[in-house]
Amino acid sequence: MNPFAPTANTRVRRHPERASYDPATVYAIIDDAYCCQVAFNLGDDIHQIPTACWREGNYLYIHGSNGSRMVRALASGSRCCVGITHVDGLVLARSAFSSSMNYRSVLIYGQFEIVEDPGHKLEALHQFMEFLCAGRWQEARQPNSKELAATTVLRIPIEEVVAKTRSGPPKDDTEDYALPIWAGVLPLQAQAAPPIADPQLASDVPLPAYLRAHCAEAH
Repeated sequence: MNPFAPTANTRVRRHPERASYDPATVYAIIDDAYCCQVAFNLGDDIHQIPTACWREGNYLYIHGSNGSRMVRALASGSRCCVGITHVDGLVLARSAFSSSMNYRSVLIYGQFEIVEDPGHKLEALHQFMEFLCAGRWQEARQPNSKELAATTVLRIPIEEVVAKTRSGPPKDDTEDYALPIWAGVLPLQAQAAPPIADPQLASDVPLPAYLRAHCAEAH
């Protein structure tokens, strides 16, 4: 698969060795994210709003209420920047100045487009639910016409994009390695915890198999 071409926006100037334009790297970082940050211009000011996201092929999808200022701005063709970041660890160097974080991040520049086709729109929402919790779509009540009419689904092509990552141990100044100070990485990770039932759930409703799998992964 060909790499994404760097642009003036996506060329990394600070620690360029941490940049990647490899599609597999970009997609893996996106696919680990449930949420992205969308920065866009609205009138005389800049806004950044977090929103749920998912990927299908070479597109990043989001959705929202028709009345959302973000949806209205993006639907009008406003250029934007979408950011995703995962913090994987705290890098504790011997020097406070040299301490850092291990992370994986992606920035996407471009314009969102509305998913107009009703079949595509419904399938996109289906894929979103499957991404959140595989198996849930078939069990949950399907969206009705009123809900679908009140919701806009948008997508942005993953083309003007860059990944930037850091991994590994601290990098201290040479003279600091002799200091008797613990140094290393404190790993951080997000993981599923055991499900918590709705207090109004009937006592005879069993935990679905796909959530039992999450329970097993959590222990």
